[in-house]
Amino acid sequence: MHQDAHASPLARLVDHVSGVLRGKREEVTLAVVGLAAEGHVLLEDVPGTGKTTLARALARSIDVRFSRIQFTSDLLPADVLGFSAPSPTDGRFVFRPGPIFGNIVLADELNRSTPRTQSALLECMNERRASVDGEVHALPRPFLVVATQNPLEFEGTYPLPESQLDRFLLRIRLGYPSRATERDVLRSRLAGDPLETLQPVLGEADLLAEIDAARAVHVEDLLLDYALDLIEATRTSGRFLLGASPRAGIGWMRAAQALARLEGRDHVLPDDVKRLAVPVLAHRVVATPRMDLGGDADDGGAEARLIELLEEVPVPA
Repeated sequence: MHQDAHASPLARLVDHVSGVLRGKREEVTLAVVGLAAEGHVLLEDVPGTGKTTLARALARSIDVRFSRIQFTSDLLPADVLGFSAPSPTDGRFVFRPGPIFGNIVLADELNRSTPRTQSALLECMNERRASVDGEVHALPRPFLVVATQNPLEFEGTYPLPESQLDRFLLRIRLGYPSRATERDVLRSRLAGDPLETLQPVLGEADLLAEIDAARAVHVEDLLLDYALDLIEATRTSGRFLLGASPRAGIGWMRAAQALARLEGRDHVLPDDVKRLAVPVLAHRVVATPRMDLGGDADDGGAEARLIELLEEVPVPA
């Protein structure tokens, strides 16, 4: 795999992961942006499109602790957070941390677990700590949850409500690959799973340095006002029943800083803000249903409405 020695560490990470998840460079870039912005990522698509592969490839490319939680209807909060158990030596209760105490945590099929267990995970995501038996335990840094869910509401699933979707910085939809890419994937997998030989290209200290550097990227006041204009439009344009929250705006700007850092810049551009609008905002807003000429509901979805706003709101020079 060819990598530019002069590229930023985050760009090299994108190159590395894209070698495994072929044809999905933009989606890989968004996942790395989420990591550098210290936000959490929701991967949503039908089974078999590479959601788990993306999370595992990201974890294998960074020398940090990875854990996976397979969410099922009988999963309990203690299975996620951990529990206290008596020590075999002196009988005192000792906390045994659960899989949430990883640096990159894959929450697979999150919408298959009950709301109670979902809430336990989402509280950790928001607070970056876990409360077990009245004691608070800090989670490690860096800490990224990559959750996957099937967008189809099959029996036995519990779709995340808007208040919980708002905890995710980015929602990424992978989609099916092109025919040429899928043929390439089929050919490459005949020799084995490339994940098995994937080696880290970033260490924990490297990643923390990139996170801190991203926070220092400059954002002009004009760009803050541009983002606020778009957020206000989601609340007042009539296109949405539920507009974007203040948390969405904060996350949006942090993601823009991370994207600028990934691309080797010390300042955010208007294109960074526009590029991230749909993946940061679409899952946090609820579109107002429309009626077509036949009187049936014609809902282009939140993504289509956001694209309309991006075309209407003036971009700062």
